[in-house]
Amino acid sequence: MDNNNTIAGWLLFGFIAVLGFSIASSKYFHADKHERPEVMGYVIEGVETGGGADAGPAIETLLQTADVAAGEKVFSKCAACHTINSGGANGIGPNLYASMGKPHGHVAGFAYSDALKSIPGNWDWTSMNEWLTSPRKYAAGTKMTFAGLGKAEDRANLMAYLNAQGSNLPLPAAPTAAEAPAEGAVDAEAPAAAEAAAVATETAEANEAAATE
Repeated sequence: MDNNNTIAGWLLFGFIAVLGFSIASSKYFHADKHERPEVMGYVIEGVETGGGADAGPAIETLLQTADVAAGEKVFSKCAACHTINSGGANGIGPNLYASMGKPHGHVAGFAYSDALKSIPGNWDWTSMNEWLTSPRKYAAGTKMTFAGLGKAEDRANLMAYLNAQGSNLPLPAAPTAAEAPAEGAVDAEAPAAAEAAAVATETAEANEAAATE
């Protein structure tokens, strides 16, 4: 009888030990299978990895020296869905020949999303730059699956190439040094202004405290 109790006790102890180890290890190594890691193991072409568009010169400045040949290479990312030759057939996406300067949803017979067709105006330099940066932000609900081009130089080169394919819009004027800061740039005077305001507040509080003593 004592032997049976001893064996049962050891079995119970072993079960409890295994259960405890299983719970501890599951908490230590837990990872939600639906959760995207903060840092991707490798970059997937066309998939957003966070961080948004890069900082640098304004797109109008980059367009002044944009490279059409380089833009053609960037267009290779679009060629799986779009043609760009005159009279070319629509694919997954519409034919893009002479698209610069045209209204949103201008290609006859192509089933554009309501999200894109509802946006007023034409494909000018500003709207095309915003679209190429993030189609989903430009037209929430778009059927376009490409994540966008984070590098401003790539967008400038691609727009120069698109413009050379039957559109030939005049380039926008480059901003002067006194105009708005570059894309993604932070106002350098903002931290200094905030610090000055904090010092003024501390001084006022110190003066008020001294007056009440």
